[in-house]
Amino acid sequence: MTESFLSSIAGIVAEKKICLVWGARRKFERFEGVLGTIKAELVDADEKQWTNPQLRDWLGKLKNVCYDAEDVLDEFEYHALEHKVVSHGSIKRKVLHFFSSSNPLPFGFKMSHRIREITERLEEIAADKNKIMLASDVSRAPVLYREMTHSFVNASDVIGRDKDKENILQLLKNSCDMESISVIPIVGLGGLGKTTLAKLVYNDECVVENFKKRMWVCISNDFDLKKVIVDIINSIKTTAEGGSGVGLLKHNELSMEQSRTLLRSTLGNEPFFLVLDDTWNEDRQKWIELKTVLMNGVKGNKIVVTTRSHRVASIMGTVPAYLLEGLSCDDCLSLFLKWAFKEGQERQHPKLVHIGKGIVAKCKGVPLAARTLGSLLFSKFEERYWAYVRDNEIWKLEQKECDILPALRLSYEQLPSYLKRCFAYCSIFPKDYNFNNVNLVNMWSSQGLIQQSEEEQDLEDIGDRYIEELLSRSFFQDLVQNWSYVNFKMHDLMHDLAAFVSQTDCTLIDCVNPTIPGTVRHVSFSYEVDYEEILRVVGQLNGIRTLLFMVKEKTPHDEQFLNTCNMSKFKCIKMLDLSNSDFDTLPSSIANLKLLRFLNLNLNKRIKKLPNSICKLFHLQTLLLRECNRLEKLPKDIGNLINLRCLAITTKQSDLGGIRHLESLRILLICQCENSEFLLQGMQTLTALRALHIESCSSLETLTPSMKQLRSLESLRIWDCGKLKSLDGNGEQHIPGFSNLRVLQLIQLPKLEALPEWIRSLKSLDALCIEACPQLTERWRQQTIEEDWYKISHVPNIYIDGIKLI
Repeated sequence: MTESFLSSIAGIVAEKKICLVWGARRKFERFEGVLGTIKAELVDADEKQWTNPQLRDWLGKLKNVCYDAEDVLDEFEYHALEHKVVSHGSIKRKVLHFFSSSNPLPFGFKMSHRIREITERLEEIAADKNKIMLASDVSRAPVLYREMTHSFVNASDVIGRDKDKENILQLLKNSCDMESISVIPIVGLGGLGKTTLAKLVYNDECVVENFKKRMWVCISNDFDLKKVIVDIINSIKTTAEGGSGVGLLKHNELSMEQSRTLLRSTLGNEPFFLVLDDTWNEDRQKWIELKTVLMNGVKGNKIVVTTRSHRVASIMGTVPAYLLEGLSCDDCLSLFLKWAFKEGQERQHPKLVHIGKGIVAKCKGVPLAARTLGSLLFSKFEERYWAYVRDNEIWKLEQKECDILPALRLSYEQLPSYLKRCFAYCSIFPKDYNFNNVNLVNMWSSQGLIQQSEEEQDLEDIGDRYIEELLSRSFFQDLVQNWSYVNFKMHDLMHDLAAFVSQTDCTLIDCVNPTIPGTVRHVSFSYEVDYEEILRVVGQLNGIRTLLFMVKEKTPHDEQFLNTCNMSKFKCIKMLDLSNSDFDTLPSSIANLKLLRFLNLNLNKRIKKLPNSICKLFHLQTLLLRECNRLEKLPKDIGNLINLRCLAITTKQSDLGGIRHLESLRILLICQCENSEFLLQGMQTLTALRALHIESCSSLETLTPSMKQLRSLESLRIWDCGKLKSLDGNGEQHIPGFSNLRVLQLIQLPKLEALPEWIRSLKSLDALCIEACPQLTERWRQQTIEEDWYKISHVPNIYIDGIKLI
């Protein structure tokens, strides 16, 4: 994770070349050189740190310097943004700026000194590597591999998988025997029992009787085609040829051509059954090459693949993947007791069994977790120790290499570096949290965790791709697709893994008098922590980047809280959650948080005014003001927030024209703006806007014509606007519009009578949703009326009151 952190910093230096602007070129070149030297050591260091406390301490020191370096670069960028804003201002503003503390000359001198200081610290850390035997002095740390699996299983030891075995056997029977090769993937997170299930199938009488040639190959991390071919040949030699193992081959003794030829002759002209266990390869070309070699001219060959990756399953499978689920509570308890006691011994310890039920609840149906905790408690009969295991997180308990956390860590080590920090950051959310992709991507972006691509993709698209990758690799699950966003969750054991790998950086405070590492940078408070405890802890925090509150019912956000926070002490903060607040005015000192990128003020029922100083937060990307019902107006210089990408607002102000200057805006939510009759005059300047949601604007009567000129808009949602009669924009049909609109939602619009004529020109429109629009619903229900139906007949997906029209 440290390697990805340093890479992002090096990338900023190389990409921005901020040094050229402020005259610190030589110092930046020295800085870049030290970064490159340390980066070369980091891959090895990250691999070794789990077993080397001294190295882990070294990485911690390096990470602290990296945070400081990131802050320096962010300050350079802040002043570049400030210069950009000022350059568009008045002569008076430019003169004041020259004599201010942020004038480039003294600022450049100060930052040059800080760069030199950080570079010296990095050089000192680089020198320390020799003392702790890093890669330049010793051989590289061994890559983390799972122990090679085998096909043997004692069926009586397996609990709760009979139904899954029957399902896989049925899939094998139903798969087309006319195909040369049928592939059934079994997918699930580490420790769920995929290999065990494959063993049950492999040794089933039906499979043994129908396939004379059965092969078992553990692929693991390294998909070396020649090695896989030789392993298949050797597997045949130890099964179909009497199990003697005579004449087993070594892959380095054969050429690729020899191995291919030998495999074809060994397979012969009989159908085979092959298990490819623990498959990670996502290179489709490699799979096609192997599949081609396996084609022996016979129909009905079957392959079962086990993998943690949905992408692997989609690449290899000829049928939909079998998604393995966790054990039932009863089966999981039975497995736990089997490993915690000798046979029958549990009947002598009913109190321990009762505590064990609470322990099993932590396993969430994952067999390896039940086995890990059961083994940890074997031959231990003290109730206090069992209660300790029940009441502590799994990642804090002792683990052997074959236990659940190392098994999951293997998945983590396989992640690309850009995903490691994103995954680890999710540990600040409580278990079973319902993630929203828009909110999570904005939070990742606030921390600089999203790497800008060379194709100049939007950060939102890159972040969504990160989520898709984590879903594919089983780090996220329970995906629910909504119209313009998705929800998903993280398995509790994956949360334990995230907490383990991020323990020095992130903390979720869910108890009284917590021990908070001095290195922690991202802090969240869970639902159980009371108000006084939050105030006490916040008063102790320094140097944090994230402050998030999951406490919504007992809000701590009043004047006392703001005084405790003391805005000036959080100068490094990038994500600040002040939702559900209870104060009248946000202090003007908010401008001191120059690095702030995400500010949540949602649901403050008292706030009436925002200080204009908030418009000096030039880094700000997300500003949430939803349901701030007493907010009289937006700050007059809101257009200075030139980096703002996501804005949600509720205000009494009728004219929202100030936001038309926010040219970086991608997402705009206008909610409960009760005095607005005509929204967003002149909003055609929002050329980057991709999502516009208008909710509960009770005075809104029509849309502004300029809105149709939002050429980047992809999602438009209008909900609960009781006076809205027309989408025409004062009848100006000639204005072209919405060339990229894909989703249109119209919900609870009782006076909307008809869809506009221009909707027929929306060639990109993929989905139209109409709900609780009684006049419109009745009009469009009659598909046979040609004069109406032709407007929307080209839309692939039309939903009226939840029913899809065919």
